[in-house]
Amino acid sequence: MLKQLFERRLIVVLGKGGVGKSTTSAALATCAAGRGIRTLLMETDSRAPVAAALGVEPSFEPVPVRAGFSTMVLEGGHALEEYLALVLPGRAVLKAVFASRLYQFFVQAAPGLRELMMLGKVCYEVSPKDRRARWGLVIVDAPASGQALSLLKMPTAARATFGASVVGQEADNIERTLHDRKLCAMVEVTTPETLAVWELLETQKALTAMDFPLAAIFLNRAASTEFNAGDVVQFARRVEAIHRLGHLEQLTEAARAQLARAAQTPKAHAKLARLSRASIMEIPDFPDRSTEMLVTHLASFFASRLNSGGVRHDAAKG
Repeated sequence: MLKQLFERRLIVVLGKGGVGKSTTSAALATCAAGRGIRTLLMETDSRAPVAAALGVEPSFEPVPVRAGFSTMVLEGGHALEEYLALVLPGRAVLKAVFASRLYQFFVQAAPGLRELMMLGKVCYEVSPKDRRARWGLVIVDAPASGQALSLLKMPTAARATFGASVVGQEADNIERTLHDRKLCAMVEVTTPETLAVWELLETQKALTAMDFPLAAIFLNRAASTEFNAGDVVQFARRVEAIHRLGHLEQLTEAARAQLARAAQTPKAHAKLARLSRASIMEIPDFPDRSTEMLVTHLASFFASRLNSGGVRHDAAKG
């Protein structure tokens, strides 16, 4: 599954808030870079949690994490200004445009223009004019599911709004890139909780309606247990010991909670396998408290799951 994903040039990572989407994105990028693939990780959260987890300052331009691996914050306003800088002649003209009230009004009034330019920036990084600057893999840590779906609808809406104009042509180019299944993969992160699984399946329906098949599902925090039901019964029966040693009561509760979480994982996996054609990978519930360590351990987990054969890529190693 990972080998096939890393053969794409663009991976868009979706998921509801709180399921570990950003951590998974960072770990995938770390793993890919470790395989010698020149990787760019683009995050859409302006608070830049990914940059913090990777130990770099947030930036609207790619900033190196290590050799062959960079990250950046994707923001609509900056992406629009960067796009205009490419098409408008001269710095003086550019400054005048940005300072004008008409420009500010247009940006506010034009439906989804900044969001469209965010996707335009993604596509530019996937296929820059200068092939020497080409990334082997671009990973986008997308917004939470609802916002991400709105973002992915923007090219179609923009084509309908702007027609054959420059913006309409840009929207058409973006659509072609995102719908190229050899180039781009949509993946989603979830946890075994019922609500998270339900939201993933709803997102999958919406993606399918837009002709974006889900390539992979990461079932995060897949719980296993060191206890069984018999252990819990034995703990609960030892009333005298529980009164004498208070920690046994806490151990009983911990065992019950762990069993409940562990029972969710196979049910969630079975439901996803039944209702989705996407490949599914379970990710263990790592106990790390710091995001930095979690990214490191998760990247190592991904590396261990990759086949021993090499991953094809056509960009320079860094």
